[in-house]
Amino acid sequence: MSEQVKTAFELKGVSFKNRVFVASGTFGYGDECLDLIDPSTIGGIVTKSLSRKRREGNPPDRIVETAGGMLNSIGLANIGVEAFVREKLPRVKTLGTGVVANIAASSIDEYCEVLEMLEREEGVDAFEINVSCPNVREGGLSFGMSCPLTEELTRALRPRTRKPLIIKLTPNVSHISEFARAVEGAGADAVSVINTLIGLAIDVETRKPKLSTVTGGLSGPAIKPVALAKVYEVSRAVSIPVFGIGGISDARDAIEFLLAGASAVQIGTANFVDPSTATRVAAGIESYCSRHGIVDVSDLIGAMDASQRVSVVDTWL
Repeated sequence: MSEQVKTAFELKGVSFKNRVFVASGTFGYGDECLDLIDPSTIGGIVTKSLSRKRREGNPPDRIVETAGGMLNSIGLANIGVEAFVREKLPRVKTLGTGVVANIAASSIDEYCEVLEMLEREEGVDAFEINVSCPNVREGGLSFGMSCPLTEELTRALRPRTRKPLIIKLTPNVSHISEFARAVEGAGADAVSVINTLIGLAIDVETRKPKLSTVTGGLSGPAIKPVALAKVYEVSRAVSIPVFGIGGISDARDAIEFLLAGASAVQIGTANFVDPSTATRVAAGIESYCSRHGIVDVSDLIGAMDASQRVSVVDTWL
């Protein structure tokens, strides 16, 4: 494989060795799969969502397999930020890859507190903010469903860190590009597109929902076309980098996201099938570039040839 292909990805002065990351909630805290994958072969690990206190999450059943995907309603179960700093971070920061801490909370104050606690620690390279969380002060409305709330949260977090600040956007809104523009204006360095779609599965024998919470988040190959369209929409609306997420199983999937406008990708549900997927994807992108005479992976970003095509996205922007 050619050593001439440039794979590095830089975000606000932080350099990652390539553009392939593992998505939050699909790779634990980064140290659970070391016998299955060499983390140094990928750009970075996005940790399981971290909250101020330990969360047990939702009761079972909270994961259901669906055609071409998976529904989950984990409920942001996690060990809490203090336990992460004490028990996980010391090892994770030695793995030779980037560490992106994903943060979840139920109030702006809690988001800020968790970020400030992590900001003091060595080994965290960037922050990804999960805005698909219920805001207790707004009657349970998800931050990510309100453009003003998402913008307010981003403005509150921005002065609390000099590290890259990434906002993970929900697709369950009318115009995701509006949210992307809002967080860009509030100081975000990048956006992750997309989080899961809302879905439902029913057991026809019992006539009951298969998830304890009735609905959950749909991920996996089934959502890839939606995710690609959202990445395309957002990348045309903002100038900050876009992390493409949704149904990526191999290098060809990842390259589609890059061509649609993503600057980097995150591997999610495929990690449950094969934890080494991200390693294969990173190698596959480099091999593709070598075969096509591309010297820098960045040359693929937004390189889809949409000439002589009429884009419905144009009517949304």
